[in-house]
Amino acid sequence: MKKKILLAVVIFLVIIQFVPISKTNPPVLEGQTLSSSIEPSVTPQVLSLLKCACYDCHSNETTYPNYTRAQPLGWWIKGHIKAGREKLNFSEWATYSAKEQIKQAQKCIEVMEQGRMPMKSYTWMHPKGKLSDQEEKILLDFFENLGD
Repeated sequence: MKKKILLAVVIFLVIIQFVPISKTNPPVLEGQTLSSSIEPSVTPQVLSLLKCACYDCHSNETTYPNYTRAQPLGWWIKGHIKAGREKLNFSEWATYSAKEQIKQAQKCIEVMEQGRMPMKSYTWMHPKGKLSDQEEKILLDFFENLGD
């Protein structure tokens, strides 16, 4: 009986490999991005930190790692990306009202100060996404200035 269950699980895992996730990102419209829509413009350092720690889940510029080919892991990660984009999308920053932009900046500060972002599961697989105290301060200052 245990062998049949194990065989069924293995067969199921093999079959689901034929149901990949879509790795097509929505288009990035230059006038809508965070970096093109705020004044003063985003510094290269801030943009680099955002790209390393935030953009894979919070923009339309996701870089899908090779391990997303393995299901159900790919489905799980795709779900995180979908939820992240729904909560905040730096590629669509200009589509938010001024009030919503302030709210989003405040939320960024809140989740960073609580240690919830970037997610531990993300930085574990993407060590470059882990922010040093100094890098975190740079982003926190940036988001505070967005809220002014």
